[in-house]
Amino acid sequence: MINQHIMEKRTVLRIENGHMAQIQDTIVIEKPLTVMLNDAEMATLICSPYRLKELVVGFLAGEGVIQNSDDILNIEFREEQGVVWIETRSAPSIQDTFLRRNFASCCGKGRPSLYFVNDLRQLAPIESEKKFTVDRLLGAVKLLEGAADTFQLTGGVHSSALCDESGMIARYEDIGRHNTLDRLLGFVLLEQINPADKIIALSGRASSEMVIKAARIGVPVLVSRSAVTGLAVDFAEDLGITLAGFARHQRINVYTHPERIVAED
Repeated sequence: MINQHIMEKRTVLRIENGHMAQIQDTIVIEKPLTVMLNDAEMATLICSPYRLKELVVGFLAGEGVIQNSDDILNIEFREEQGVVWIETRSAPSIQDTFLRRNFASCCGKGRPSLYFVNDLRQLAPIESEKKFTVDRLLGAVKLLEGAADTFQLTGGVHSSALCDESGMIARYEDIGRHNTLDRLLGFVLLEQINPADKIIALSGRASSEMVIKAARIGVPVLVSRSAVTGLAVDFAEDLGITLAGFARHQRINVYTHPERIVAED
C-alpha cells in the first residue's frame, strides 16, 4: 500500500549511461514536530507527517512520561507550525531523566549495560508462555514486506508491524526506525491492545533501543528481516524478549529465549 501522505514529487536530473534527462522522482517527506509538554519544550521529532497522534502518544510513553493514554488531558496539533501541545495529569520533570543514561550491571551477569533512567525505573522482563512457530515469525516478516509499496517506490522509509495469529494488526512506516515503534506503542495504548501474544516485525536493524521500545510495548517476540546488534541481544536476554534476525528465505536466527519457538503448532 502506497502512503501518499509521506511522499512528494520533485524534478531531478537523471543521468544514466551517459544520458541526461529531467524526470519527476518520488521522494519521502520529513518534517520536524516539536513536542510541548505542559507548556515546556520537550523535544523535536523528525518524522514522516502522518498518524501523528500515535507517534506522540508512543513517544511520551516510551520516555516514561505517561503510562497510558488516560494520562493525557489534552493534545492539540498545530501542523502548520510543526508543534504539538500536550497537557498531562501530572507535570513530570524531564530535565533529570529525558535522554539521560544510567550505567548498571545486567542482572548480575557482570557485563556493563546501558539504559535510560526511565527505562531502569519502569521496565520489567516480559513474562509470556505463548509459543510461536518458525512459520509464524517468517510469516510476520512476509506480511510486512508485502505491504512495503512505499519503500519500493522511494527506498526511503522503514516499517514495523504488529502481528498475531490472524495476521497483521497494525503497520507503520517512517523515515526513522524508532518512530515506527513509537507509533505501534501509541496504537497499543490508544486501542488498549493486549500485546502478550503478539509479534513485532521490523524491516531494518534491531538495535538495543528497538528492543527497549518492544519491551515497553510488551510483546514477547521481536523479529527483523535484517541484522541485530550485540547490545540488542544483551537487552533482549535481560528483558525476556525472543529476538530473531535475518528472517528471510525460510531462514531465521534466534538469538535469545528460543524456548518460545516451536517447529509447528
